[in-house]
Amino acid sequence: MVEITRLDSQSSDFWQSLDKLLAWESVSDENVQSTVNQIIHDVRERGDAALIEYTNRFDRLDLTAPEQLEIPLAKLKASFDSLSADMQQVLKKAAKRIDDYHQHQKQDSWSYTEDDGTLLGQQVTPLARVGLYVPGGKAAYPSSVLMSAIPAKVAGVEELIMVVPTPDGHVNDLVMAAAYIGGVSRVFCIGGAQAVAALAYGTESVPQVDKIVGPGNIYVATAKRAIFGAAGIDMIAGPSEILVVCDGKTDPDWIAMDLFSQAEHDEDAQSILICPDADYIEKVVASIERQLPTMEREKIIRASFKHRGALIKVADMDEVVKIVDYVAPEHLELSIDNPMDVAKQIRNAGAIFMGRYTAEVLGDYCAGPSHVLPTSRTARFSSALGVPDFQTRTSLIMCSAEGAAEMGKIASPFARGEGLTSHARSAEYRMGDKDS
Repeated sequence: MVEITRLDSQSSDFWQSLDKLLAWESVSDENVQSTVNQIIHDVRERGDAALIEYTNRFDRLDLTAPEQLEIPLAKLKASFDSLSADMQQVLKKAAKRIDDYHQHQKQDSWSYTEDDGTLLGQQVTPLARVGLYVPGGKAAYPSSVLMSAIPAKVAGVEELIMVVPTPDGHVNDLVMAAAYIGGVSRVFCIGGAQAVAALAYGTESVPQVDKIVGPGNIYVATAKRAIFGAAGIDMIAGPSEILVVCDGKTDPDWIAMDLFSQAEHDEDAQSILICPDADYIEKVVASIERQLPTMEREKIIRASFKHRGALIKVADMDEVVKIVDYVAPEHLELSIDNPMDVAKQIRNAGAIFMGRYTAEVLGDYCAGPSHVLPTSRTARFSSALGVPDFQTRTSLIMCSAEGAAEMGKIASPFARGEGLTSHARSAEYRMGDKDS
């Protein structure tokens, strides 16, 4: 029997129970923070020597020299060449779809000139160097390479530095091939908090980057939070999540498998089903019981369902939007009639998959948008990784003499109202009123 939380939106303790279900505080664990802070300190102080020490300890390697930290670019090409022709085409087709989508996100610099000759505008500039963190623990994620590298390349980033752990010396050919397709500049076989620290502060071998993107475990997430300021970060990523809304008309086997697709990531992943049809929920449960023993990652799925999964019975579809916006899921499936109508009402979601045929897994690999998405309710204020994350936007201001005089009439009294006389006089000088 699969253990999974059952909630009813009509219960008096529903929202309290939902809060408890959604809570994920592992990144704030004091022991994790203490460990991460020590690792960051060591990498800053001892550079490559610390990287070698931690990599040997955590990934069970036997590195002895700094040059062994870097994977030669020739390995990326060799890995791609080692794949079957069919798999090479899979990577190329996925990469093209991701590139096509992100081309639509490109932003250009712009400006306009006011009647008095004052120019105002915005200059869009790509970041110079970006670090890509690629997980390499319980599963390999070549898809994450493409989903991070391609938007960066579309944005115009010149140099992509990839870090990926290689436990027991295992180098995943698909990951290396994806790095080749994605145009990665350099690759280092390091992971965890030590990799984040190396990217943020630089070592003798690893160059310092402007921003670090990509998902990782709680040590990676905690390290990203700790180094923010030395480098930018995309987000503090928590466990993967899916919230499926179904009206009871989709094949229950499809829905069960969609729930599995997130739960199999790890024990902390979260799969939730919302449905107004109690009988249909039972059909999904029956499908889960029947299909789960056939899954290779059955134990992980069971643990995920037990600790963080849920089946939520709602009174009707009208309740759905309120609950979805509160959960703010990373992935939202609307397996319903007229999904676009509901999607337009949703405020908080990382990505919305609309219709019965749109499995979330298509977004993981090839739909087009990046699958690096906000988790742990952060979709309330953040978005999917994309081209704008790899660019800066600089304001442009150039005043004519006439424009400076007119704006000074606003700035000067404003500044004096704030008690900042130097501000006021700086504006007044441009007004031709130096004696004020």
